Amino acid sequence: MPIGPARMPLMDHLGELRRRLTIVIVSIIIATVFMYFATPVLVDILKDPIMPFLPKGTDLYIMSSLGGFAIKFGLAVKVAAVMCTPMIVWQILGFFLPALKPNERKWVVPTVLIATALFFAGAIFCYFFIVPAAFEWMINETSTIAAALPDLENYLNIEMLLMIGFGVAFELPLIVFYLAVFHIVPYASFRAAWRYIYVIMLVVSASITPDASPVTLMFMYAVMLSLYEVALFITRFVVLARDGKEGLTTSRLGLFFDDEDDEE
Repeated sequence: MPIGPARMPLMDHLGELRRRLTIVIVSIIIATVFMYFATPVLVDILKDPIMPFLPKGTDLYIMSSLGGFAIKFGLAVKVAAVMCTPMIVWQILGFFLPALKPNERKWVVPTVLIATALFFAGAIFCYFFIVPAAFEWMINETSTIAAALPDLENYLNIEMLLMIGFGVAFELPLIVFYLAVFHIVPYASFRAAWRYIYVIMLVVSASITPDASPVTLMFMYAVMLSLYEVALFITRFVVLARDGKEGLTTSRLGLFFDDEDDEE
């Protein structure tokens, strides 16, 4: 990846940003064209975890004459954006790379690889574990008051949003790790503010789950809490090994935390 100078005029920075955005948009457009012709296979794959919970003999329906095209195009765009995730992350890091110190630039390639792996791990986890549980609950709730006439577009949109939401949620360990390792937010402050962070994660979990069901909310919250604690566990060892005990409280913002109880 070419690295530009750290100091450039404002218009040069804007030009660099425009160039990278153009690469992202053109890549997504090209991927969308290819994905559009693969949508019949993609639809079958996405329907697979939902079908066992539909009423016997029921299939997913399209409710409008243009519904087929809308579903295929919308699905192609979403899948194209997901497939282009590594390149998107690469372009974002490439834009900010000149501002990093040489010893910090070595983190770029591992960051791209780990961020991509975490995103797809979250999406796959959602597909195999969250989607079946979520749709089983939603369809059962519907069947208690009315006959379900499942709309393909609605169901696929919810499933894709769930998978993207869990993919994004799985990036949490990477964010926490870098904030602490680069001393932007000290490890000790993460520990000291755990009550607030837990509440914030609950609010975020409720906000990014599109089906508004308690099943997906609790799954998302449990996943985010687990990932957060794992990230802090790994971060503590890395910071102690590199900077010693003082690194747990040091901040680039000049903040220090002296509460011994928070460093356990």
